[in-house]
Amino acid sequence: MTHSFENLDPAQSVKVLPRHLAGPGAADPRTVWAFPFDEGWPFAQTDAGTAAAFSPCLRLQTTFDPQPEKPGSGTWTINAHRAPFTEPTWQITFDATTPAELLHDVHTELLDLYLEDRHSDQDRLFQDETAPHEVYAPLLTRGWSHAVKTDGTQTFLTPEGLGGVRHRYATSGSSGSSGSSGPAWRAWGGYPSEPHWRARFSFGTPTTLVAAFTASLISTEALQRTVQDVPAQTRRALYVATPAAKQPQGTTHVAPSPPAPVPGRTR
Repeated sequence: MTHSFENLDPAQSVKVLPRHLAGPGAADPRTVWAFPFDEGWPFAQTDAGTAAAFSPCLRLQTTFDPQPEKPGSGTWTINAHRAPFTEPTWQITFDATTPAELLHDVHTELLDLYLEDRHSDQDRLFQDETAPHEVYAPLLTRGWSHAVKTDGTQTFLTPEGLGGVRHRYATSGSSGSSGSSGPAWRAWGGYPSEPHWRARFSFGTPTTLVAAFTASLISTEALQRTVQDVPAQTRRALYVATPAAKQPQGTTHVAPSPPAPVPGRTR
């Protein structure tokens, strides 16, 4: 059985779907974070690539810690503090191998929440009322499977089984971000036993941010990658849309287009 990458040059640029199998793309903190750094958002980056950014009020902190020698190749982290220099109230972490576009969409939503709170009497960074079904209902409409366990978790798997989202909807421990057992939400792409990337959203994380993540995850806007940057283990499950540049000799097998997009989330 052939697949759509077999006759492509490793350096060729292609657009691929689904997003959870596309590979990380360009991990540029300034692009991923998309914060208004010219409006008082401090930013710093070392020669080794470690980077950090803060909101002007110092309640939000984002960091990138690249560790190429380790599984996941490092970590992207978002910490939210009710007051500067206190313990985080909630935290989001992503493996550095998470597709950059998913990271960008979550940080864009984070900035939107921050600005909404700043210009209103709301505090959605810490008192978000978005319902959990906003996170997973779009997954079900795209054909993801759903399984509920008696341990208080429900799991949603991609149609091909190479990605998932798990929601811990009930806990027996204490409430709050750090006191609860494990993250409230987790996601991954690739084989469950050895995923390409993992994401974790602690208890207390605004559900709006998790919904922004899953909306980006199932978006039908293809991601641009070079062939060599797409994880080899799961290429057979990818669609190749509009291969760019010249083709090597031979016929390119292009997979059929995925289903039409579903309406996006509105607030």
